[in-house]
Amino acid sequence: MKRPFTNEPLTDFSQPANVEAFSAALDSVRGRLGPTYPLIIGGEKIFTEQVFTSTNPAKPSEIIGRVSKATPELADRAVRAAAVAFETWRRVPAAERARYLFSAAKIMRQRKHEFSALMVLEAGKTWVEADADTAEAIDFMEFYGREMLRLCCPLPTLPEPAHETELHYIPLGVGVAIPPWNFPNAIMTGMTTATIVSGNTAVLKPASATPVIAAWLAELLTDELHLPPGVLNFVPGPGGAVGDVLVDHPLARFIVFTLRQPVPEPQMHPRPGRRSPLRRLQHERHRLQGRRQRLPAAVHTGQSDQRAGVRLRPDRFRKPVRSLGLLISAPRPKLRREGRGQALRPVTHRSQAAEEEAQHRRLLHELEPPHQLALPIEPSQPVHRVFDV
Repeated sequence: MKRPFTNEPLTDFSQPANVEAFSAALDSVRGRLGPTYPLIIGGEKIFTEQVFTSTNPAKPSEIIGRVSKATPELADRAVRAAAVAFETWRRVPAAERARYLFSAAKIMRQRKHEFSALMVLEAGKTWVEADADTAEAIDFMEFYGREMLRLCCPLPTLPEPAHETELHYIPLGVGVAIPPWNFPNAIMTGMTTATIVSGNTAVLKPASATPVIAAWLAELLTDELHLPPGVLNFVPGPGGAVGDVLVDHPLARFIVFTLRQPVPEPQMHPRPGRRSPLRRLQHERHRLQGRRQRLPAAVHTGQSDQRAGVRLRPDRFRKPVRSLGLLISAPRPKLRREGRGQALRPVTHRSQAAEEEAQHRRLLHELEPPHQLALPIEPSQPVHRVFDV
């Protein structure tokens, strides 16, 4: 019986031994940079001619690795391979599926500093942030495994006279996981392993900015733990081509993703003649309208600057906001300032987003030259603001 869940402890970098251990992990990972990672479809490793080149955002000349780039045809093949594997995987006992997660958490815990060091190099995270990201990834696997052991048993229901009733959860099918770049290990691992442990099969399309950390997880699960072929399919590729195929695929039963504004219209609305796995959002819209639940406008967390000329105009945002394909009536948002030059700013129009992007680019030119930016290779090193433009 597994012990009760406890959070993975964070590393105390005030201890010289921990600093030395993390420095050694950075050196070790740096010595293994640059390989080419394949797609994984149905257990088969596929190298393509076109690749993503992942670089260190703090030192663009440093290549982290090259990752094979999927095509729409390979994306379709990955979903079909996952659908075939689902017919077998769904019948694997929950305890066995959970053991895969517990084993993966154990390995990641043993190599914790290596996974964190990779995020320092590929995502530009500080030591503390990278360490917490890996700890959260371990937590996800430990927690989801335990939850599966709890949910696999018949759950209590209200008593019915003259009837025997039981509640069982069943897997759905193929799940498409599209994680973001800002938590490249934690959210990506959580999305993928939750899909797998619940008896579904996964198609993982990692963020284009951080594909190597996702390739490490795919290798851990498929090569080291020998997850059955097709249960996890690794298909990095551009969102406009590969992403559209995955979210529109008729065999994809659900999609796990993190919303970011603006939401591409093709991903939220089905194309003519195609069945969208996001059709349940229509039901959610009616549920929200029926309860007269008022939701605030979608907000974008950013940093304004007088030099960039960013102005807050809350009066613009009393109009309905389209988010997640739902038409939501939004009241006037309350802007909460967190210090000079910082605020939560609603973003509703693509033209405004484009204008802010141009302002960010102009601001970047006013900052120190790239060679003067602090690199996150020391535990106490200050790091400049990071703009994702």
